[in-house]
Amino acid sequence: MSDSKYRVAVAQVGTPKFDLEATLAKLENYVDQAHKQQARLILFPEAFIGGYPRKSTFGSVMGMRSPEGRVEFTNYHKGAILVPGPVTDRLAKIAKEKDIFLVVGVIEREELTGTLYCSAIHVDPDHGYIGKHRKVMPTAMERMCWGFGDGSTLPVVQNRNGHRIAATICWENYMPLLRSYLYSKGVQIYCAPTVDHRPVWQSTMQHIALEGRCFVLSACQFTRQKDYPDGHAAHQADSDALESEGGSVIIDPLGNVLAGPLRDEEGLLVADLDMDSIIGAKLDLDPVGHYSRSDIFQLLVNEKPNTFLHEQQ
Repeated sequence: MSDSKYRVAVAQVGTPKFDLEATLAKLENYVDQAHKQQARLILFPEAFIGGYPRKSTFGSVMGMRSPEGRVEFTNYHKGAILVPGPVTDRLAKIAKEKDIFLVVGVIEREELTGTLYCSAIHVDPDHGYIGKHRKVMPTAMERMCWGFGDGSTLPVVQNRNGHRIAATICWENYMPLLRSYLYSKGVQIYCAPTVDHRPVWQSTMQHIALEGRCFVLSACQFTRQKDYPDGHAAHQADSDALESEGGSVIIDPLGNVLAGPLRDEEGLLVADLDMDSIIGAKLDLDPVGHYSRSDIFQLLVNEKPNTFLHEQQ
């Protein structure tokens, strides 16, 4: 493989009954598959570790909560992980053993406050856990159980090859200013973990690749009703019925689909990225360079953490 080629993988998987050990076992299995195909990076879907609570209400309606819903939330909360913490240490070991960069969607628990966040973490085979992105805008009912990320967790990290990698979660990808921020940081491998399985999602991924002149990797969960915990709203009588249909995809900087979309089954996508093609793609469009018109348009970003406590000096 030439120096400009970088092989990546996308895992289309679901969270087995929100069980941490079973989830980590599945993750390790897919990392091993990607390693055997000589991939150097693998992306897992949104909320893969911890689970996406599809159809959950947590017993909440406008102006009212139920005791049963609080119990359900407590159980869900217990499946969330600290970042960094023991689970990221385990992932660091897996990344090092298989020499592969991990981008993983997780449900994160903030240790001091207990607030949950839908996050994406970066785990480097050389340096272990190196950064996280907390979803800045949970969508609709997600706001009931997840907090809002702030500007302090918008990293664009680099691997040993110097490739710039970022993750933006699900419908955050509809936020044009967030995309512009990542373009301004020179993102080259734009990861979009999601649970959006609609066919129209593909148009968004192709648009971002074309707009940002970057490679786009999208990993969507694939689940059947039996994959949810017993008693969960998505665990119904037809256990093999599809709940999340997938649609994972890998796209190049000119919008060409390199792999996928994979639908209606669990699986792994693998593709070779020609990193030099990013240069050629910017011949006629660079969204934060010669095409930006920064004399007219400017972006202001608050990268400070949003903290409750401000100690006086």
